[in-house]
Amino acid sequence: MTNVDDRHHLISEADHEVNPGPMNIQFDSSDLRSKRPFYIEPTNIVSVNDVIQRVSDHASAMNKRIHYYSRLSTPADKALVRRKALLIIQSSLDTTTWEYPDVCRHYFGSFGQWSSLLCSLVSLIGAMIVYWVLMSNFLFNTGKFIFNFIHHINDTDTILRTNNSSPVICPSAGSGSHPDNDSMIFYTNDTGVQQFEKWWNRSKTVPFYLIGLLLPLLNFKSPSFFSKFNILGTVSVLYLIFIVTLKAIRLGFHLEFHWFVPTEFFVPEIRFQFPQLTGVLTLAFFIHNCIITLLKNNKNQENNVRDLCIAYMLVTLTYLYIGVLVFASFPSPPLSKDCIEQNFLDNFPSSDILSFIARIFLLFQMMTVYPLLGYLARVQLLGHIFGDIYPSIFHVLILNIIIVGAGVIMAAFYPNIGGIIRYSGAACGLAFVFIYPSLIYIISLHQEERLTWPKLILHIFIIILGLANLIAQFFM
Repeated sequence: MTNVDDRHHLISEADHEVNPGPMNIQFDSSDLRSKRPFYIEPTNIVSVNDVIQRVSDHASAMNKRIHYYSRLSTPADKALVRRKALLIIQSSLDTTTWEYPDVCRHYFGSFGQWSSLLCSLVSLIGAMIVYWVLMSNFLFNTGKFIFNFIHHINDTDTILRTNNSSPVICPSAGSGSHPDNDSMIFYTNDTGVQQFEKWWNRSKTVPFYLIGLLLPLLNFKSPSFFSKFNILGTVSVLYLIFIVTLKAIRLGFHLEFHWFVPTEFFVPEIRFQFPQLTGVLTLAFFIHNCIITLLKNNKNQENNVRDLCIAYMLVTLTYLYIGVLVFASFPSPPLSKDCIEQNFLDNFPSSDILSFIARIFLLFQMMTVYPLLGYLARVQLLGHIFGDIYPSIFHVLILNIIIVGAGVIMAAFYPNIGGIIRYSGAACGLAFVFIYPSLIYIISLHQEERLTWPKLILHIFIIILGLANLIAQFFM
Protein backbone atom coordinates (compact mmCIF):
# COMPACT_ATOMS: atom_id res chain seq x y z
CA MET A 1 0.00 0.00 0.00
CA THR A 2 1.26 3.45 -0.89
CA ASN A 3 1.79 5.86 1.99
CA VAL A 4 -0.57 8.86 2.06
CA ASP A 5 2.31 11.34 2.25
CA ASP A 6 3.78 9.92 -0.95
CA ARG A 7 0.67 10.38 -3.07
CA HIS A 8 1.55 13.96 -3.96
CA HIS A 9 4.88 12.77 -5.35
CA LEU A 10 3.46 9.93 -7.48
CA ILE A 11 1.92 10.24 -10.94
CA SER A 12 -0.70 7.88 -12.29
CA GLU A 13 -0.62 8.00 -16.08
CA ALA A 14 -3.07 6.81 -18.70
CA ASP A 15 -2.61 4.30 -21.49
CA HIS A 16 0.10 5.32 -23.91
CA GLU A 17 -2.09 4.78 -26.93
CA VAL A 18 -4.58 7.37 -25.75
CA ASN A 19 -2.69 9.84 -23.53
CA PRO A 20 1.05 10.29 -23.70
CA GLY A 21 2.77 11.01 -20.40
CA PRO A 22 4.73 14.10 -19.52
CA MET A 23 7.62 14.93 -21.87
CA ASN A 24 6.03 12.51 -24.42
CA ILE A 25 7.12 9.49 -22.42
CA GLN A 26 4.61 6.71 -23.11
CA PHE A 27 4.05 3.61 -21.04
CA ASP A 28 1.40 1.18 -20.05
CA SER A 29 -0.73 2.19 -17.05
CA SER A 30 -0.90 -1.38 -15.89
CA ASP A 31 2.87 -1.46 -15.55
CA LEU A 32 4.59 -0.86 -12.22
CA ARG A 33 6.13 2.21 -13.80
CA SER A 34 2.82 4.06 -13.42
CA LYS A 35 3.51 4.45 -9.71
CA ARG A 36 6.80 6.29 -9.44
CA PRO A 37 8.34 9.54 -8.18
CA PHE A 38 7.86 12.21 -10.80
CA TYR A 39 11.59 12.77 -11.33
CA ILE A 40 12.45 9.11 -12.22
CA GLU A 41 12.11 7.91 -15.82
CA PRO A 42 9.87 4.87 -16.39
CA THR A 43 12.75 3.25 -18.26
CA ASN A 44 14.76 3.26 -15.06
CA ILE A 45 12.22 0.98 -13.30
CA VAL A 46 12.84 -2.64 -14.22
CA SER A 47 11.94 -6.03 -12.94
CA VAL A 48 14.33 -8.81 -12.10
CA ASN A 49 13.50 -10.58 -15.37
CA ASP A 50 14.32 -7.61 -17.62
CA VAL A 51 17.54 -7.53 -19.58
CA ILE A 52 19.05 -4.11 -19.12
CA GLN A 53 22.24 -2.35 -20.07
CA ARG A 54 24.53 -1.60 -17.14
CA VAL A 55 24.76 2.13 -16.36
CA SER A 56 27.24 3.65 -13.93
CA ASP A 57 25.94 5.00 -10.62
CA HIS A 58 27.28 8.47 -11.43
CA ALA A 59 25.47 8.63 -14.78
CA SER A 60 22.25 7.35 -13.23
CA ALA A 61 22.37 9.94 -10.44
CA MET A 62 23.11 12.73 -12.92
CA ASN A 63 20.20 11.64 -15.12
CA LYS A 64 17.79 11.67 -12.18
CA ARG A 65 18.95 15.10 -11.04
CA ILE A 66 18.55 16.62 -14.53
CA HIS A 67 15.03 15.25 -14.87
CA TYR A 68 14.21 16.38 -11.34
CA TYR A 69 15.13 19.99 -12.17
CA SER A 70 13.33 19.81 -15.50
CA ARG A 71 10.09 19.07 -13.68
CA LEU A 72 10.61 21.96 -11.25
CA SER A 73 10.87 24.54 -14.02
CA THR A 74 10.45 24.77 -17.74
CA PRO A 75 13.55 24.78 -19.95
CA ALA A 76 12.91 28.45 -20.67
CA ASP A 77 13.82 29.35 -17.09
CA LYS A 78 17.27 30.93 -17.38
CA ALA A 79 18.00 30.21 -13.72
CA LEU A 80 18.08 26.48 -14.49
CA VAL A 81 19.44 26.20 -18.02
CA ARG A 82 22.39 28.56 -17.62
CA ARG A 83 25.53 26.58 -16.98
CA LYS A 84 24.28 23.24 -15.67
CA ALA A 85 27.55 22.54 -13.88
CA LEU A 86 27.25 25.73 -11.82
CA LEU A 87 23.64 24.87 -11.03
CA ILE A 88 24.56 21.46 -9.67
CA ILE A 89 27.38 22.87 -7.54
CA GLN A 90 25.19 25.61 -6.07
CA SER A 91 22.30 23.24 -5.40
CA SER A 92 24.48 21.22 -3.05
CA LEU A 93 25.45 24.20 -0.86
CA ASP A 94 23.66 24.51 2.46
CA THR A 95 23.84 28.21 3.39
CA THR A 96 21.17 28.20 6.10
CA THR A 97 23.73 28.55 8.91
CA TRP A 98 26.15 30.87 7.12
CA GLU A 99 27.33 34.13 8.61
CA TYR A 100 28.99 36.90 6.64
CA PRO A 101 32.53 35.51 7.22
CA ASP A 102 31.30 32.24 5.68
CA VAL A 103 30.21 34.12 2.57
CA CYS A 104 33.64 35.76 2.36
CA ARG A 105 35.30 32.36 2.81
CA HIS A 106 33.26 30.97 -0.09
CA TYR A 107 34.48 33.72 -2.42
CA PHE A 108 37.95 34.56 -1.06
CA GLY A 109 39.06 31.50 0.87
CA SER A 110 40.46 31.49 4.40
CA PHE A 111 41.88 35.02 3.98
CA GLY A 112 38.40 36.37 3.30
CA GLN A 113 36.95 34.52 6.27
CA TRP A 114 39.48 35.69 8.86
CA SER A 115 39.90 39.22 7.53
CA SER A 116 36.13 39.73 7.51
CA LEU A 117 35.94 38.26 11.00
CA LEU A 118 38.61 40.70 12.20
CA CYS A 119 36.81 43.70 10.69
CA SER A 120 33.52 42.49 12.12
CA LEU A 121 35.02 42.29 15.60
CA VAL A 122 36.52 45.78 15.20
CA SER A 123 33.06 47.17 14.46
CA LEU A 124 31.36 45.29 17.29
CA ILE A 125 34.00 46.05 19.90
CA GLY A 126 34.17 49.66 18.69
CA ALA A 127 30.43 49.98 19.21
CA MET A 128 30.72 48.36 22.66
CA ILE A 129 33.47 50.83 23.61
CA VAL A 130 31.25 53.73 22.57
CA TYR A 131 28.43 52.22 24.63
CA TRP A 132 30.73 52.00 27.66
CA VAL A 133 31.75 55.65 27.30
CA LEU A 134 28.12 56.75 26.94
CA MET A 135 26.92 54.60 29.84
CA SER A 136 29.68 56.06 32.02
CA ASN A 137 28.54 59.54 30.99
CA PHE A 138 24.87 58.83 31.67
CA LEU A 139 25.58 57.14 35.00
CA PHE A 140 27.86 59.99 36.08
CA ASN A 141 25.31 62.69 35.23
CA THR A 142 22.49 60.70 36.84
CA GLY A 143 24.40 60.42 40.11
CA LYS A 144 25.40 64.06 39.87
CA PHE A 145 21.77 65.12 39.42
CA ILE A 146 20.68 63.13 42.49
CA PHE A 147 23.53 64.52 44.63
CA ASN A 148 22.90 68.12 43.55
CA PHE A 149 19.16 67.75 44.10
CA ILE A 150 19.62 66.41 47.63
CA HIS A 151 22.17 69.09 48.60
CA HIS A 152 20.49 71.94 46.67
CA ILE A 153 23.59 72.62 44.58
CA ASN A 154 23.57 74.61 41.35
CA ASP A 155 26.64 73.47 39.43
CA THR A 156 26.21 75.76 36.39
CA ASP A 157 27.04 79.07 38.04
CA THR A 158 30.59 79.12 36.65
CA ILE A 159 29.77 77.60 33.23
CA LEU A 160 28.92 79.66 30.16
CA ARG A 161 25.17 79.31 29.69
CA THR A 162 22.01 80.99 28.50
CA ASN A 163 19.76 82.75 30.98
CA ASN A 164 16.24 81.64 30.15
CA SER A 165 13.66 79.04 31.12
CA SER A 166 15.49 76.38 29.06
CA PRO A 167 19.17 76.88 29.93
CA VAL A 168 21.80 75.58 27.54
CA ILE A 169 25.42 75.31 28.66
CA CYS A 170 28.79 75.26 26.91
CA PRO A 171 30.92 72.89 29.03
CA SER A 172 33.99 73.21 26.80
CA ALA A 173 33.96 77.03 26.58
CA GLY A 174 37.43 78.49 26.89
CA SER A 175 39.22 75.14 26.90
CA GLY A 176 38.62 74.04 23.35
CA SER A 177 38.22 70.48 24.61
CA HIS A 178 35.76 68.34 26.46
CA PRO A 179 34.67 69.35 29.95
CA ASP A 180 36.82 68.27 32.82
CA ASN A 181 35.62 65.41 34.93
CA ASP A 182 35.64 67.53 38.07
CA SER A 183 32.83 69.92 37.27
CA MET A 184 32.18 71.25 40.81
CA ILE A 185 35.59 72.64 41.70
CA PHE A 186 34.10 75.83 43.09
CA TYR A 187 32.84 73.91 46.13
CA THR A 188 36.27 72.81 47.30
CA ASN A 189 35.61 74.03 50.87
CA ASP A 190 32.77 71.53 51.26
CA THR A 191 34.15 68.21 52.50
CA GLY A 192 31.05 66.31 51.39
CA VAL A 193 31.36 67.60 47.84
CA GLN A 194 35.07 66.79 47.80
CA GLN A 195 34.35 63.21 48.82
CA PHE A 196 31.63 62.95 46.20
CA GLU A 197 33.99 64.22 43.48
CA LYS A 198 36.64 61.75 44.63
CA TRP A 199 34.40 58.69 44.45
CA TRP A 200 32.09 59.82 41.65
CA ASN A 201 34.41 60.87 38.84
CA ARG A 202 33.47 60.73 35.17
CA SER A 203 36.66 58.96 34.05
CA LYS A 204 38.45 57.72 37.18
CA THR A 205 35.74 55.81 39.02
CA VAL A 206 32.38 55.55 37.22
CA PRO A 207 33.68 53.41 34.28
CA PHE A 208 34.94 50.89 36.84
CA TYR A 209 31.61 50.78 38.67
CA LEU A 210 29.96 49.55 35.47
CA ILE A 211 32.12 46.41 35.53
CA GLY A 212 30.15 44.99 38.44
CA LEU A 213 26.90 45.60 36.58
CA LEU A 214 27.72 44.46 33.05
CA LEU A 215 30.46 41.82 33.21
CA PRO A 216 28.15 39.18 34.79
CA LEU A 217 25.49 39.91 32.15
CA LEU A 218 27.93 39.19 29.32
CA ASN A 219 28.44 35.62 30.55
CA PHE A 220 24.84 34.53 29.97
CA LYS A 221 24.59 31.65 27.49
CA SER A 222 21.55 33.04 25.72
CA PRO A 223 20.67 36.68 25.05
CA SER A 224 16.95 35.96 24.82
CA PHE A 225 16.29 37.62 28.18
CA PHE A 226 17.82 40.91 27.01
CA SER A 227 16.11 40.78 23.61
CA LYS A 228 12.80 41.18 25.46
CA PHE A 229 13.84 44.74 26.33
CA ASN A 230 14.38 45.79 22.72
CA ILE A 231 11.17 47.80 22.91
CA LEU A 232 13.09 50.19 25.16
CA GLY A 233 15.10 51.22 22.13
CA THR A 234 11.96 52.44 20.39
CA VAL A 235 10.75 54.18 23.55
CA SER A 236 14.13 55.91 23.99
CA VAL A 237 14.17 57.14 20.39
CA LEU A 238 10.63 58.46 20.67
CA TYR A 239 11.51 60.26 23.90
CA LEU A 240 14.62 61.80 22.30
CA ILE A 241 12.47 63.04 19.42
CA PHE A 242 10.04 64.50 21.96
CA ILE A 243 12.70 66.28 24.03
CA VAL A 244 14.47 67.67 20.93
CA THR A 245 11.17 68.93 19.51
CA LEU A 246 10.19 70.55 22.81
CA LYS A 247 13.59 72.21 23.25
CA ALA A 248 13.50 73.48 19.66
CA ILE A 249 10.07 75.03 20.20
CA ARG A 250 11.26 76.78 23.36
CA LEU A 251 14.61 77.95 21.96
CA GLY A 252 13.59 78.77 18.41
CA PHE A 253 15.85 78.62 15.37
CA HIS A 254 19.21 80.41 15.32
CA LEU A 255 20.77 80.22 11.87
CA GLU A 256 23.08 82.28 9.71
CA PHE A 257 24.56 80.95 6.50
CA HIS A 258 28.26 81.48 5.93
CA TRP A 259 29.42 79.01 3.34
CA PHE A 260 33.18 79.11 3.83
CA VAL A 261 34.14 81.71 6.48
CA PRO A 262 33.49 81.10 10.22
CA THR A 263 32.18 83.85 12.48
CA GLU A 264 32.13 84.34 16.24
CA PHE A 265 28.95 82.36 16.77
CA PHE A 266 28.46 80.37 13.56
CA VAL A 267 30.41 77.77 11.63
CA PRO A 268 30.65 77.63 7.82
CA GLU A 269 28.40 75.24 5.93
CA ILE A 270 31.34 73.72 4.03
CA ARG A 271 34.48 72.68 5.89
CA PHE A 272 37.37 70.40 5.04
CA GLN A 273 36.57 68.33 8.15
CA PHE A 274 33.59 66.70 6.41
CA PRO A 275 35.34 63.25 6.27
CA GLN A 276 34.75 63.11 10.03
CA LEU A 277 31.05 62.90 9.22
CA THR A 278 31.52 60.21 6.58
CA GLY A 279 33.54 58.13 9.04
CA VAL A 280 30.84 58.45 11.70
CA LEU A 281 28.06 57.64 9.23
CA THR A 282 29.88 54.51 8.08
CA LEU A 283 29.42 53.02 11.54
CA ALA A 284 26.08 54.74 12.17
CA PHE A 285 24.56 52.77 9.26
CA PHE A 286 26.73 49.71 9.79
CA ILE A 287 24.90 46.43 10.21
CA HIS A 288 26.49 44.43 7.39
CA ASN A 289 28.32 41.90 9.57
CA CYS A 290 25.20 40.97 11.57
CA ILE A 291 22.47 41.29 8.96
CA ILE A 292 22.34 37.55 8.20
CA THR A 293 22.21 36.70 11.91
CA LEU A 294 19.43 39.20 12.54
CA LEU A 295 17.23 38.28 9.57
CA LYS A 296 17.63 34.53 9.20
CA ASN A 297 15.06 33.83 11.93
CA ASN A 298 12.34 35.97 10.36
CA LYS A 299 9.14 34.05 9.76
CA ASN A 300 8.57 35.56 6.31
CA GLN A 301 11.97 35.53 4.63
CA GLU A 302 10.56 37.02 1.44
CA ASN A 303 10.04 40.31 3.31
CA ASN A 304 13.68 40.72 4.38
CA VAL A 305 14.56 43.27 1.70
CA ARG A 306 11.44 45.30 2.39
CA ASP A 307 11.98 45.28 6.16
CA LEU A 308 15.63 46.23 5.80
CA CYS A 309 14.80 49.17 3.52
CA ILE A 310 12.17 50.42 5.97
CA ALA A 311 14.63 50.13 8.86
CA TYR A 312 17.30 52.13 7.03
CA MET A 313 14.76 54.77 6.06
CA LEU A 314 13.56 55.18 9.66
CA VAL A 315 17.12 55.37 11.00
CA THR A 316 18.04 58.00 8.40
CA LEU A 317 14.99 60.12 9.19
CA THR A 318 15.73 59.88 12.93
CA TYR A 319 19.33 60.99 12.45
CA LEU A 320 18.30 63.88 10.23
CA TYR A 321 15.45 65.06 12.44
CA ILE A 322 17.43 65.11 15.69
CA GLY A 323 20.65 66.41 14.13
CA VAL A 324 19.05 69.25 12.18
CA LEU A 325 16.84 70.39 15.07
CA VAL A 326 19.69 70.35 17.61
CA PHE A 327 21.94 72.38 15.33
CA ALA A 328 19.27 74.83 14.19
CA SER A 329 17.86 75.51 17.68
CA PHE A 330 21.19 75.83 19.50
CA PRO A 331 21.14 79.42 20.87
CA SER A 332 23.75 81.32 18.85
CA PRO A 333 24.34 83.97 20.10
CA PRO A 334 25.14 84.00 23.00
CA LEU A 335 26.75 80.57 22.51
CA SER A 336 28.79 79.49 19.52
CA LYS A 337 27.71 76.55 17.40
CA ASP A 338 31.13 75.07 18.21
CA CYS A 339 29.82 74.50 21.74
CA ILE A 340 27.57 71.66 20.56
CA GLU A 341 28.87 68.54 22.29
CA GLN A 342 29.28 65.12 20.68
CA ASN A 343 26.63 63.93 23.13
CA PHE A 344 24.12 66.77 22.83
CA LEU A 345 22.61 65.95 26.23
CA ASP A 346 25.82 67.36 27.74
CA ASN A 347 24.67 70.79 26.53
CA PHE A 348 21.90 70.69 29.11
CA PRO A 349 22.73 71.10 32.81
CA SER A 350 22.55 68.02 35.01
CA SER A 351 19.65 69.68 36.85
CA ASP A 352 17.49 69.59 33.70
CA ILE A 353 14.62 67.17 34.43
CA LEU A 354 13.95 66.22 30.79
CA SER A 355 17.62 65.45 30.19
CA PHE A 356 17.77 63.46 33.43
CA ILE A 357 14.87 61.26 32.26
CA ALA A 358 16.50 60.85 28.83
CA ARG A 359 19.74 59.70 30.45
CA ILE A 360 17.86 57.17 32.59
CA PHE A 361 16.09 55.77 29.52
CA LEU A 362 19.27 55.56 27.47
CA LEU A 363 21.32 54.09 30.31
CA PHE A 364 18.87 51.26 30.89
CA GLN A 365 18.45 50.64 27.17
CA MET A 366 22.20 50.46 26.58
CA MET A 367 22.62 48.12 29.53
CA THR A 368 20.26 45.68 27.77
CA VAL A 369 21.75 46.14 24.29
CA TYR A 370 25.37 45.84 25.45
CA PRO A 371 25.07 42.09 26.29
CA LEU A 372 23.50 41.52 22.87
CA LEU A 373 26.53 43.09 21.18
CA GLY A 374 28.77 40.94 23.35
CA TYR A 375 26.80 37.87 22.29
CA LEU A 376 27.29 38.74 18.61
CA ALA A 377 31.03 39.13 19.19
CA ARG A 378 31.10 35.78 21.00
CA VAL A 379 29.19 34.04 18.20
CA GLN A 380 31.52 35.33 15.52
CA LEU A 381 34.85 34.82 17.32
CA LEU A 382 34.38 31.69 19.44
CA GLY A 383 32.05 30.12 16.90
CA HIS A 384 34.68 30.31 14.17
CA ILE A 385 37.65 29.36 16.35
CA PHE A 386 36.13 26.55 18.45
CA GLY A 387 33.01 25.69 16.48
CA ASP A 388 30.98 26.40 19.61
CA ILE A 389 29.69 29.79 20.76
CA TYR A 390 30.02 28.71 24.41
CA PRO A 391 32.99 26.31 24.63
CA SER A 392 33.37 26.91 28.37
CA ILE A 393 32.81 29.60 30.99
CA PHE A 394 36.58 30.17 31.04
CA HIS A 395 36.77 31.01 27.31
CA VAL A 396 33.74 33.27 27.50
CA LEU A 397 35.01 35.04 30.62
CA ILE A 398 38.42 35.76 29.06
CA LEU A 399 36.79 37.23 25.95
CA ASN A 400 34.41 39.37 28.01
CA ILE A 401 37.22 40.66 30.25
CA ILE A 402 39.14 41.79 27.16
CA ILE A 403 36.07 43.56 25.73
CA VAL A 404 35.17 45.23 29.04
CA GLY A 405 38.80 46.19 29.64
CA ALA A 406 38.93 47.95 26.28
CA GLY A 407 35.80 49.92 27.18
CA VAL A 408 37.12 50.93 30.60
CA ILE A 409 40.48 52.06 29.20
CA MET A 410 38.90 54.19 26.48
CA ALA A 411 36.34 55.70 28.89
CA ALA A 412 39.15 56.64 31.27
CA PHE A 413 41.75 57.97 28.82
CA TYR A 414 39.98 58.77 25.52
CA PRO A 415 36.24 59.39 26.08
CA ASN A 416 35.89 60.84 22.58
CA ILE A 417 32.90 58.99 21.16
CA GLY A 418 33.11 60.79 17.82
CA GLY A 419 36.73 59.79 17.33
CA ILE A 420 36.10 56.17 18.32
CA ILE A 421 33.10 55.91 16.00
CA ARG A 422 34.76 57.44 12.96
CA TYR A 423 38.01 55.46 13.21
CA SER A 424 36.37 52.09 13.82
CA GLY A 425 33.61 52.87 11.33
CA ALA A 426 35.98 53.84 8.54
CA ALA A 427 38.23 50.82 9.22
CA CYS A 428 35.58 48.11 9.30
CA GLY A 429 33.44 49.92 6.73
CA LEU A 430 36.29 49.74 4.23
CA ALA A 431 35.96 45.95 4.26
CA PHE A 432 32.26 45.37 4.88
CA VAL A 433 30.66 48.35 3.16
CA PHE A 434 33.01 49.06 0.27
CA ILE A 435 35.38 46.19 -0.61
CA TYR A 436 33.72 42.83 0.11
CA PRO A 437 30.19 43.61 -1.18
CA SER A 438 31.62 45.15 -4.36
CA LEU A 439 34.02 42.27 -5.02
CA ILE A 440 31.37 39.63 -4.29
CA TYR A 441 28.98 41.36 -6.67
CA ILE A 442 31.66 41.58 -9.38
CA ILE A 443 32.60 37.90 -8.98
CA SER A 444 28.94 36.82 -9.07
CA LEU A 445 28.29 38.77 -12.26
CA HIS A 446 31.46 37.37 -13.81
CA GLN A 447 30.43 33.79 -13.01
CA GLU A 448 27.03 34.43 -14.56
CA GLU A 449 28.66 36.11 -17.59
CA ARG A 450 26.74 39.34 -16.93
CA LEU A 451 29.63 41.58 -15.89
CA THR A 452 29.89 44.76 -17.96
CA TRP A 453 32.52 47.50 -18.01
CA PRO A 454 30.23 50.20 -16.53
CA LYS A 455 29.37 47.95 -13.56
CA LEU A 456 33.02 47.04 -13.06
CA ILE A 457 34.16 50.67 -13.14
CA LEU A 458 31.35 51.75 -10.78
CA HIS A 459 32.22 49.19 -8.12
CA ILE A 460 35.95 49.86 -8.38
CA PHE A 461 35.12 53.52 -7.78
CA ILE A 462 33.13 52.52 -4.67
CA ILE A 463 36.17 50.66 -3.33
CA ILE A 464 38.36 53.73 -3.94
CA LEU A 465 35.86 55.89 -2.03
CA GLY A 466 36.07 53.57 0.97
CA LEU A 467 39.86 53.67 0.94
CA ALA A 468 39.85 57.47 0.71
CA ASN A 469 37.36 57.63 3.59
CA LEU A 470 39.72 55.66 5.85
CA ILE A 471 42.85 57.61 4.90
CA ALA A 472 41.10 60.96 5.41
CA GLN A 473 40.33 60.15 9.06
CA PHE A 474 44.02 60.44 9.95
CA PHE A 475 44.28 63.99 8.59
CA MET A 476 41.30 65.50 10.44
